[in-house]
Parts: sequence; C-alpha cells; structure tokens
Amino acid sequence: MNSQSAALRFVLGLAAFVVVIAGMKTAQSIIVPFLLSAFISIISAPYLNWLNRRGLPMPLALLVIILVIVAAGVALAALLGTSLDAFSQALPSYQERLQGKVVQFAQWLATLGIDVSDQTFLSFLNPGSAMALASGLLKGLGNVLTNAFLILLTVIFILMEASSFPAKLRAALDAPDHALTESYTVLDNIKRYMSIKLLTSALTGALVATSLSLMGVDFAVLWGFFAFLLNFIPNIGSIIAAIPAVLLALLQFGVGGALGVAGLYLVVNVVIGSILEPRWMGNQLGLSPLIVFVSLVFWGWVFGPVGMFLSVPLTISAQIALASRDDTRWIAVLLGPGPVEPESPAAGT
Repeated sequence: MNSQSAALRFVLGLAAFVVVIAGMKTAQSIIVPFLLSAFISIISAPYLNWLNRRGLPMPLALLVIILVIVAAGVALAALLGTSLDAFSQALPSYQERLQGKVVQFAQWLATLGIDVSDQTFLSFLNPGSAMALASGLLKGLGNVLTNAFLILLTVIFILMEASSFPAKLRAALDAPDHALTESYTVLDNIKRYMSIKLLTSALTGALVATSLSLMGVDFAVLWGFFAFLLNFIPNIGSIIAAIPAVLLALLQFGVGGALGVAGLYLVVNVVIGSILEPRWMGNQLGLSPLIVFVSLVFWGWVFGPVGMFLSVPLTISAQIALASRDDTRWIAVLLGPGPVEPESPAAGT
C-alpha cells in the first residue's frame, strides 16, 4: 500500500511538473521580463545597500542605481544598434561566401580521392548557419529588451520592497525563520554567482573586443558583446561565441587569420574561465557538469535565449528549494557534483 501511495505521489508530482512547465513556456513573454528584473535587482541590491551604508538616503541611493542601469542600457543600445543592423544586412553575403569556402573544401577533398557531393557536404556542414545563430540570439535578446521600460519599473519596485520583505514574511508565516533562512541562502548563492559571472563576462567581452579590433576583424565590438553575453552560458557558451568571429576572420584573412582568432578565444577563456573564475567562485556552483548542460538546454527551450543565460541561477534556486524538504532532498543530491565526503579528523586529535 505504501509503495502504491509513493508511486501515486510520484506520478501526480510529475504531472504537476509538466503542467507548470507548459504554463511557463506559454507565458514566457510575461515571465521572462520579470525574471530579468529579478536578477538585475539581485545584482544591484548590494550596491544599493553599500550606498545607503555610506550615508546616502535610500531614495537617493535607489535613484543613483537606476540612473546607472539606464545609462548602461543606453550606452549598449547606442554602441550595438548600428553594428547589429549592419551585420544583419551583410549576413546573406557572408553566408554565400562561406558556402563557397565549403564548396572549395569539398573540391579539394575530391583531388585527394574523397568524392563528396557539394550539396551533401553543405547539408551536413553549413557554417553560414552559425552566423545566423549568432544573429538570432542577439535579435532574440533585443526583442526581450523592447520591454525595457517594464523591466526598469519592476526593478525599481523590487528594490523598494526588498528592505520590507523580511518583516512581511515574519508577519505572514507562523514559523518564518526557516523560510527566511532558505530565502537568504538562495539569494546569497545567486548574488555571488551572478556578481562574479558579470565581472568575468565583462572582462571577457572587453578583451575579445579590444583584441579583435587590433586584429582588424569586422564588427569587433559586436563579437565582444556576444562573448560577454554567452559567457553566462556555462561550458559551451564560449565555444558558440567564438564560431562567428572565427568564420568572419576566415573570410577576411584566410586560414591563418582564423587560427589566430581561435587562439585568442582559447587564451582568453583559459585564463578567465579556467583560472580566474574558479578561484573567485570557489565551490559555490554545486551542480554537476551534466546538469549544467541539461539545464542550459531545458531553460533555453522554456524561455528562449534569456533562459540560456539564466539557466544556472534558475537551477541553483530549484536545487536549494528541493534540498529544503526531506522527500525531495534526493533530487538535490543528484543535481550536485557528487556525494559529500565526510570530513576526516584533524591531525593530532
């Protein structure tokens, strides 16, 4: 009987999960702006509190933070708007030239005795689709930012309510201490992850844009911004960010230039992604590499490009929520990097 009840609870839980995810996917145009607002607020809150501790009244500190956010948004729009439009116009030409390179490669293979049809080769290897993917991701993010005014208003209201939220929670719940502890744990982990990721992504984007400009690659600022955005996507984001710039360098400078750009991305991502970021982040990211990749695909399917950027914070939030309950803690353990090893006794005790 107990096994039947457990199976029934599992089936009901799975059905509820499917219904919730289907609802989230259907309502993504509403949910995505609020998700962005929440994470912008989480990143901004420490600076707001720092200004307030320095003696700046909370309304004035909030005004300073909002002005900084608006200035950053306007600067990015002005910087990237022209580049993105120009790249979109040149995209068909780039795709045609890349297809020509693929045809030349197939003909070179034919001279070696490897007979491959041009159309067959293009159907399996079409580098122009990588350019289209880059353009699609940037345009997808731009479509979300058409709700910039709604996002900004939501950020303002979240930051205004943040200081009074613990008091409201204490008044609303019978045992609020546990809920507050969970909330602070989720927020602290997300805040640390997003803050470090923002810093490393900005450094990655600046290095890529500057280096590509010095190398003479077209749309260097656009590729730097692309590297900044995709650095938020763990594991494969840096690879996706490098492909369009490498292909463009192939068209401009040939194989040598493409290898040089690929080497640039490799050095930047090894130094920042494999040395600096793990040193700053430590073990805060308690997710297995497989779960990181699966969460990228899953949240990208549910929420589009923004879901890919926020896949890790969303999964960390779900993991902490699952770990707070005895009947779901096993799921949180499976999401983690591995079993927790018991600490060995200190030497000499």
